[in-house]
Amino acid sequence: MSQRRARITSLGRYVPERIMTNADLEKIVDTSDEWIRTRTGIRQRHVVEPGTGTSELGAKAARECLERAGVPASEVDLIVVATVTPDMPFPATASLIQEKIKATKAWGFDVNAACSGFVYALTAGAQFIEAGTHKKVLVVGADVMTAILDYTDRTTCVLFGDGAGAVLLEPGEDGTGILDFLHEVDGSGACHLYMPAGGSLRPASHETVDKKMHVIRQEGQAVFKYAVRKFAEVSLRLLERNGVKSSELDLFVPHQANMRIIDAARDRMGLPEERVVKNIHEYGNTTAATIPLALGTALDQKRLEAGDLVLLAAVGAGFTVGTVLVRWSGVNWS
Repeated sequence: MSQRRARITSLGRYVPERIMTNADLEKIVDTSDEWIRTRTGIRQRHVVEPGTGTSELGAKAARECLERAGVPASEVDLIVVATVTPDMPFPATASLIQEKIKATKAWGFDVNAACSGFVYALTAGAQFIEAGTHKKVLVVGADVMTAILDYTDRTTCVLFGDGAGAVLLEPGEDGTGILDFLHEVDGSGACHLYMPAGGSLRPASHETVDKKMHVIRQEGQAVFKYAVRKFAEVSLRLLERNGVKSSELDLFVPHQANMRIIDAARDRMGLPEERVVKNIHEYGNTTAATIPLALGTALDQKRLEAGDLVLLAAVGAGFTVGTVLVRWSGVNWS
């Protein structure tokens, strides 16, 4: 009997209509298009209108995902949402999305793993499929990063955009689906990428607001060095554990944080350019949304077909590291 696996059977995405280019940023902070492009690869990013919450983006991506699959929201068993920018500390964003899409029998929860959030949520959702307790799990990666940016800090405000992506997981026994995963957490890196206030340690106050403690703080060099090393290291360990060589991968879908990080990982893994998905130039870093958005880009470019061996990988605040090996099952994409 074939092993029951969680297969990605549909995908949806959403980005706001408003686009902020590097030229736009030149007008509000001391930076330049050339500086941003050469150091990050980003040319533009999508930005929400004020007052738009993460749940709205996630719900739109979820609806598109379900519509592509021809699955009514009432059949969804579970919603897992990866985000670091919830509409509010509680209730969970999964609850808000559940109500927005009218997934009447679903339960749900959020995952906070920053840029690794989507792959963590994906593997969490997959466990319920593989256990046989659930038949349809919706996994959403969504963030409104512009809500926590300081537009006077040129080292961080140029990096991020807003967006959402969603996938539907369903059971299958045809050899396709999620084959394996390997995740790590290294809390010693927490001080290098974080938001200082807004939690129980430093609740919101006049002081925390005045000191701009409700926005992203990043020590760029430390994050860069860790990401370059861990992207390839953990990815190669996962491949080795499954008896797979880098040359056998059909597609590498990395978190879109920085073009130089992606290229360094590609070099260390010995992958040709044509087997790596990049769309950071268009979206910037959308945190939990980057990987489902990148899968959408691969489908747009007809670079992803049923039976392909795909590696998803991310490194994020925490530090978190997430890698997932997938035998692609194919989705309706037209």
